[in-house]
Amino acid sequence: MVLLNLPLNFRNPDNFLLYSYFIQSFLVKKKFVVGASCLLSILLMAVFPAKKDHAKSYHTPGEISFFNSHMKTPIDSGEYFLAPVECKGCHGFDSLGLALVDGAGNDVNLFDDWETSMMGLSAVDPLWKAKVSHEILVNPAHADELQTSCTSCHAPMGHFTAFYKSSLPYTLADLATDTLGLAGVACMSCHSLDSVNQGVLFSGNMTYDTTDVAYGPFENPMVGPMQLYVGLTPKYSTHLHQSSFCSPCHTLISNTVDLNGNPTGGTFIEQATYQEWLNSSFPVQEITCQTCHMPQIEDNVKIAVGYTALPGRSPYNLHQFAGANSFMVKLMKDNKSSLGITATDANFDSTLAAIDVMLKKNTLALKAYVDTVMNDTAYVEIQLDNKAGHKFPTGYPARRAVLQVVAVKSNGDTLFSSGLFDDNFEVKFADSVAEKHYDVIRDPSEVQLYEMVMADVNGNKTTVLERAATVLKDNRIPPVGFTTLHNSYDTCFIAGDALTDINFNKSGSIEGTGKDIVNYHIPLYSYLGTVTIYATMFYQAVPPGWLTEMSSFSSAEIDTFMQMYAAADRSPVFIASDTIQNLLINTGISGIKDFRHVTVMPNPSVTGKIRVDAGESFLLRIDLFNAKGKKINTFNIPDQTNTFEFTLPDTDGIYLLHTKTKHGSFTTKVLRLHP
Repeated sequence: MVLLNLPLNFRNPDNFLLYSYFIQSFLVKKKFVVGASCLLSILLMAVFPAKKDHAKSYHTPGEISFFNSHMKTPIDSGEYFLAPVECKGCHGFDSLGLALVDGAGNDVNLFDDWETSMMGLSAVDPLWKAKVSHEILVNPAHADELQTSCTSCHAPMGHFTAFYKSSLPYTLADLATDTLGLAGVACMSCHSLDSVNQGVLFSGNMTYDTTDVAYGPFENPMVGPMQLYVGLTPKYSTHLHQSSFCSPCHTLISNTVDLNGNPTGGTFIEQATYQEWLNSSFPVQEITCQTCHMPQIEDNVKIAVGYTALPGRSPYNLHQFAGANSFMVKLMKDNKSSLGITATDANFDSTLAAIDVMLKKNTLALKAYVDTVMNDTAYVEIQLDNKAGHKFPTGYPARRAVLQVVAVKSNGDTLFSSGLFDDNFEVKFADSVAEKHYDVIRDPSEVQLYEMVMADVNGNKTTVLERAATVLKDNRIPPVGFTTLHNSYDTCFIAGDALTDINFNKSGSIEGTGKDIVNYHIPLYSYLGTVTIYATMFYQAVPPGWLTEMSSFSSAEIDTFMQMYAAADRSPVFIASDTIQNLLINTGISGIKDFRHVTVMPNPSVTGKIRVDAGESFLLRIDLFNAKGKKINTFNIPDQTNTFEFTLPDTDGIYLLHTKTKHGSFTTKVLRLHP
């Protein structure tokens, strides 16, 4: 019997698995019943029990040579990537509930989470295909170049297989019949990326390790099963944890052409999410792309099905790849049959739930404050804090955020509104070219949209990516720590009126707040009574205006997507909100001091210590000025605090306290006297 000549080391638990597998294969080929093969496998494991603490194993050259000559693996000679279905057997759902579950037994398997993410769906994304078709119809002579460029990130395994075989261009027609390409950004699209040129090459230029290596995040991997079953050798590497790992596709710089399709010699920065992250405080805090988009759980997770000897691994990165594009995930779920998607609705729903958490908890904080009420006007501040490590919104230039503010009388009538949507989910009164950025909004016709607007060589707005030459507007909210002095600023700059807004990413002359404060001067029209003010941030991944140019063309891809889009739920996605309840409007007073008051004591103070009490309201900030009006200090106060203590300067005299609360702002004189 040939098995007797196997050069296996029986002290190695991996070898028992391999030996068992070979016996099973032999029995099946001889048409033995499946039960016999399984029984023999169990007997082998019983006779030669695996050591549970064994986490790393090696095979002799003779063993590897035997495996390579007798076992056919999914990667044939001359191929470079493994289809994700080959990974599913070990890294997919475990029906026994032993592997790829968290400490509470919840399924966290890699394959199902990835399959319905935008990474898993990137090559079947109908908007992407429609946009590629649109660009080709605009510049037909560039068809091969455009398709080859776009597939490098949306279908990398298909694209780079063609590249390594010197068979570029790689087109949508090639993709349609290519299983590897249609897998999108799949397992080996990432796990065979080399660390060489990481963070240096962009726009889909990637360096792959073509030596049948699978890089992973865990030290001392068990190499035997993967070598045998799929022909790959797992290898630990730290580069998978770094943000630069994501940079080849999340920095996209295109070559600009004029309206006749002629290259101008210029370039356009279509996407610069990686540079936005670099120009933030996140790198020094060691918060990477993976921290948010592949969040870790600390539970010990067995990472392969069927290997009870494997130790649990921790921390474990979830593979949901949650971003912000719930719209396209929903659209593809609703059209999965026509798109050839076999994933279950349950998997789609899990992805959508993860996106919802990302949008509502990790994207943006919104707070609404009343500054004062006077001159028949309610002065309201909306403070927006970017919680992400890049601009909000970021990525593909279609994406925009809409700030909506509505003031409602006690009887339910609308007193003021800005940022409402029409029946087509376009923003009412928004400029069809580029709505200006506002520091102060006084009228319903003024709307705050956070977006990037592209222009062609003539300075006219365009959504044709290849024609993009300049930026008309980019007021997407920067991340904390973002400055105009950073060496990556030229790749992720601010454009338009936001540059001169003193409240946009600034506190005085200091940059990097990651905030925008929008002032609303709401006319009251002599109304007396109470008003409730609602402030909400909405997000649109594919606003209708972005499709105007594309919809004027016709192709199979464009027509298919536009039909899906028309049938989709295009409601804007909720991000964050705040409400000012029952604001009292009384034109007989100059402000709202009689509604909510602030107490400052002792006054005068002989010790210099001051206590500020906002009563039922919450303190937000206290600015301290000297008698000449020069600001001395600013105290930013944590939420849900209604008292605050501080010490005045040691110099006797009059000081001014400007106190901002949830319900208004108040200025008080304080006297400092030594005993």
